[in-house]
Amino acid sequence: MAIATLIERKNFSKPDEVRTFPKGRIEIVTVGGQQVGRATFEPGWKWSDCVQTLAGTPTCRSSHLGYVISGRLHVRCDDGTTMDYGPGDAMAIPPGHDAWVIGSDECVVFDLTGAPTYAKKA
Repeated sequence: MAIATLIERKNFSKPDEVRTFPKGRIEIVTVGGQQVGRATFEPGWKWSDCVQTLAGTPTCRSSHLGYVISGRLHVRCDDGTTMDYGPGDAMAIPPGHDAWVIGSDECVVFDLTGAPTYAKKA
């Protein structure tokens, strides 16, 4: 019995969807039936200032499993736990957090789990 295999490629230069918000954007491709996002956050971006009104929640409710390409990101979870992420870091962030760019460089993150819900209007 033969097993069908799906091989697929998408390029972020032609995303399926782009969501913009103050000081940032997320570009989304659907590949293998899953949405993957490339988020770009400009210096001065902070979730609670730039995305909260879109989400309609007090903190980000998306779960993020991803990889930081460039820049630095500080995350503060609702329980007070904090973590900084930088280039080369794999990250796992549970729902219930705020985040902001550290420094003067834009932060680019690939998000493998949060794209379906991130920065969507409530």
